[in-house]
Amino acid sequence: MNKALSSLFKAMLGSLRDLLPIILVIAFFQLLVLQQPMPNIIDLLVGTFFVVLGLTFFVYGLELGLFPIGETMAFSFAKKGSVFWLVLFAFSLGFGTTIAEPALIAVAAEAAKVAASAGVIEASEVAMAGYADGLRLTVALSVGFAIVLGVIRIIKGWPIHWFIISGYLLVVIITGFAPEEIIGIAYDSGGVTTSTITVPLVTALGVGLASSIKGRNPMIDGFGLIAFASLTPMIFVMIYGMSI
Repeated sequence: MNKALSSLFKAMLGSLRDLLPIILVIAFFQLLVLQQPMPNIIDLLVGTFFVVLGLTFFVYGLELGLFPIGETMAFSFAKKGSVFWLVLFAFSLGFGTTIAEPALIAVAAEAAKVAASAGVIEASEVAMAGYADGLRLTVALSVGFAIVLGVIRIIKGWPIHWFIISGYLLVVIITGFAPEEIIGIAYDSGGVTTSTITVPLVTALGVGLASSIKGRNPMIDGFGLIAFASLTPMIFVMIYGMSI
């Protein structure tokens, strides 16, 4: 019990240290550049405390649960020796974590509103909901495909840089044919997929898989799945924009 409390306290100190630069930047510009007092100082202090507390529990939860279970499941699938189940798990993990990503939900809803105001879709609740759902499904499918591709790369030992170079060349080519109104959304989709839910589980999967395969280096082969997960949504979303 004491050990758990000690670990939690250390995690809280780490969260406070990580947030300190942001706090100092805001204080510097508010007090020295704008030369204005902090508005609602009590609310700011309470809000900062809750941010530190939330970040602490989030990071502590990742270390306690998500990272170990991701690595354990990857190791178990590799030991089982079934590529089919490993690939199915990789796709399901990428799809499931992305479809539940809060940042993607927010961006998809905002994109639907903008598309309606621009006349790309009808300005109705049904049309906007359908557009947002289609965007989320497209991104989720792209991330599922990306994780499968990354897992196969780890198994085969293929170098990552050729995939990344080819992927961005494809992004540049498709950009020339995609509708202008979808390009910005597509580029942002690559960023919102690599957020709070997706990154920890996908990283744990890559590291666990590389650790369980003989001849693979977790540092060299275990990372890189997130790069795939941020690249493929740009391609898929632009194709989605060309198809509607």
